[in-house]
Amino acid sequence: MEYYNYIKALHLIFIVTWFAGLFYIPRLFVYQIEAFHKPSPEKEILGKQLKLMARRLWTIVTWPSAILATFFAICLLVLNPVLLQFSWMHVKLGFVVLLIFYHLKTHQYFKQLQRDEVKKTSNFMRLWNEGATFILFAVVFLVILKNAINWIFGVVGILILGILLMLGFKIYKNMRSKNPDA
Repeated sequence: MEYYNYIKALHLIFIVTWFAGLFYIPRLFVYQIEAFHKPSPEKEILGKQLKLMARRLWTIVTWPSAILATFFAICLLVLNPVLLQFSWMHVKLGFVVLLIFYHLKTHQYFKQLQRDEVKKTSNFMRLWNEGATFILFAVVFLVILKNAINWIFGVVGILILGILLMLGFKIYKNMRSKNPDA
């Protein structure tokens, strides 16, 4: 079972790169949406470059990382099926399903913006950007604390995180309205 730790290491590496892509792609969406509303030729120049950056990030980093992280996770569960007996693992897998949904919905936004279809606002994308953060916090705490986690404190902690993120977003939005170049 010595190879188990190598598989776990690969799983973690691809989790990190998957989340890196999920953290950055909505930021690129924000910039794409804002560029879409600029006058020509700035709109076309920025739009072309940002679409290229998004396409490379999404197809070269994020999708392969998602597939490999999932593949190595399945390998770990096959090699150590006892993990499936723990309630924390069931909750973690629930968050993984949520992460996959988030990824697929983000892919939908990616495809729209690649076709120059702007259906969401840049403020929506700033909020959407926080979805991966919530999932990451939940999964990391579940994996580290396992059964020791107090679910009430965990739920309260996630709610507090959400409130803090929303306050941060509101403060940032106010700062941007005073200084649009911020």
